[in-house]
Amino acid sequence: MTTSELPATVKAQVISEALPYIQRFWDKTVVIKYGGNAMTDPRLQAAFARDVVLLKLVGLNPVVVHGGGPQIEDLLKRVGKKGEFIQGMRVTDSETMDVVEMVLGGQVNKDIVNLINQAGGKAVGLTGVDGSFIRAKKLMMEDRERPGDLIDIGHVGEITYIDPDLIAFLDKGDFIPVIAPIGIGGHGETYNINADVVAGKLAEVLKAEKLVLLTNTPGVLDKDGNLLTGLTPAKIDELVAEGTLSGGMLPKIGSALDAARSGVKSVHIIDGRVEHALLLEIMTDEGVGTLIKSR
Repeated sequence: MTTSELPATVKAQVISEALPYIQRFWDKTVVIKYGGNAMTDPRLQAAFARDVVLLKLVGLNPVVVHGGGPQIEDLLKRVGKKGEFIQGMRVTDSETMDVVEMVLGGQVNKDIVNLINQAGGKAVGLTGVDGSFIRAKKLMMEDRERPGDLIDIGHVGEITYIDPDLIAFLDKGDFIPVIAPIGIGGHGETYNINADVVAGKLAEVLKAEKLVLLTNTPGVLDKDGNLLTGLTPAKIDELVAEGTLSGGMLPKIGSALDAARSGVKSVHIIDGRVEHALLLEIMTDEGVGTLIKSR
């Protein structure tokens, strides 16, 4: 059964049940990391855009940070390059950085802005270069196999400062910021920054009520594939230490932990393959992923 086939009384009940959540989160900031299948499936794209617009219309302040891994991989293949990752982070040489800026700051960012605007929102696309609001320095990554050794992964940045004023200005004008994770260095050089890391740090700086990370999995899974939720930072430390969490999940978990420990009240790692996952997680009791509590 589709929503159009539901009786009017059922639709009214669903809307009414969202009221306590609307009241609780009125004028609160929600930072949303948008990635995975939700970015490439047209049906999920449309649902995401409608969810973001609805959140804004009922009084929340959504801020979208997006990735674009599949789109970057596609363009790299077309120019004859193969993407390389170390410990979940993309190795970014000068040529790859050009591709990253072209894809994230151009194609993907504008597509998301257009989707949200088509759904009735007022979205504005940004990179961290705009107003120099995401400042960064070169990231030297610690080698997990050889503690103490550092790995140079190219034009990959570590955030040094985020200026919240630009986001606050847009929020006052009822705009929805859509942010590509590109930072700027002290000499005007640009850096590729993991989108999960940008979303987490932005949630901290904006003192967000929630950080929501859309993924291609049901959430955080244990070694048997069971969904874990209601996690605390201490429990996540255990999961990392025992090797349950690894690869591309590590930047997500790292940003989630930092946000939770820095005052973001709740972090949600949710299944972006579920239509309207954002509304289900924020506006219902059931949710569709892993909740990480600040304590």
